[in-house]
Amino acid sequence: MSDISLTASMRTNLLSLQNTQSLMDQTQERLSTGKKVNSAIDNPSSYYTAQSLSNRASDLDSLLDSMGQGIQTIKAANEGIESITAFVQQAKAVANTARDTSGAVRIEASEEYANTGGDVTVKIGKNEFNVNIGASSAIDAAIGTLNDTSASVTAVGNTGLTLKQALSDANLTFTKSADGKKLILSEVASPAKPTEKVEVSVSSTIKGVSLSGTINPDARKTSIKQYNEIIDQINQLANDASYKGVNLLKGDDLKVIFNEDRSSYIEVKGTDLTAAGLGLKEIDKAAWGTNQGVDDTITAIEAAVTRLRDVASEFGNNYSIVQTRQDFTENLINVLEEGADDLTLADMNEESANMLALQTRQQLGINSLSLASQAAQSVLQLF
Repeated sequence: MSDISLTASMRTNLLSLQNTQSLMDQTQERLSTGKKVNSAIDNPSSYYTAQSLSNRASDLDSLLDSMGQGIQTIKAANEGIESITAFVQQAKAVANTARDTSGAVRIEASEEYANTGGDVTVKIGKNEFNVNIGASSAIDAAIGTLNDTSASVTAVGNTGLTLKQALSDANLTFTKSADGKKLILSEVASPAKPTEKVEVSVSSTIKGVSLSGTINPDARKTSIKQYNEIIDQINQLANDASYKGVNLLKGDDLKVIFNEDRSSYIEVKGTDLTAAGLGLKEIDKAAWGTNQGVDDTITAIEAAVTRLRDVASEFGNNYSIVQTRQDFTENLINVLEEGADDLTLADMNEESANMLALQTRQQLGINSLSLASQAAQSVLQLF
């Protein structure tokens, strides 16, 4: 091309057209991509800054999935807590029913035994027995006297029945409390025959001897069965409250990351909310052998309800924290992407106006080039 000679005006118009075409190419690229900075060549500072912002937005976006899964894990645990709470409340209703049921396998004196002697009246059903306990008899000696009464101590009006025999027939025995201070009349361990319902009472002027009630081991049988079924369901539900292998109700912990360098996070501590973890256990006839035994179970249930509410409150707080951080991260991603766009996106209205102006300039340049070449074309007229 350097061998071809052009007039100064033609060369000026040609350079102008070439520059216009370059600007048109640049404008067309911006219109097609929507960006005014498409590579580091366009604007190194804006390009790399925008890339950094976009990369951080991408990193945070990948953490949103983790936060969402964390929220679902907490929600699964919360659903488990609500259902376990319902089961615990149901267990309390069963215990209250048992408490209202007349009958027990043991009756305990209301006060501690005192070593003062005197006459004791024992009633078993319709039979009444009178027993004398020595003034210096400790509780063990008193129990021995009551359980091993000689044949001469017989039921009033029935000289053929001794207290010892009556106790044996009713599967009953005198014993003492775990602390050794209170007198107890209870069903014998592993009775050879079923124990039937019987009204019993012990009265005396001796302190800590009087007691009365109904011995009926089967009275709470249905309630015991129902209660143990609920305990089993609590354990099963706690086992089923996992999400993606994390079970906050079985002591698993959950860590939710909030930023790209993992320096911002929350650890949700799991806890054992099985029946054992709540302080509840299956009961047997002996456990609910007295009203006090049922009352102890009700007390444990109330403590379990309180703990469930505390844990639910803690999980609810963690849920709110993770959800708030999730919302913040979504908004931050938008801010980062908007910042990157501010540095790179083109103004489509401006670029469209530029293209129209360049097309007009190009057309004018072509016309100008045509006029500039007319002087050279006039030479042809010599031929």
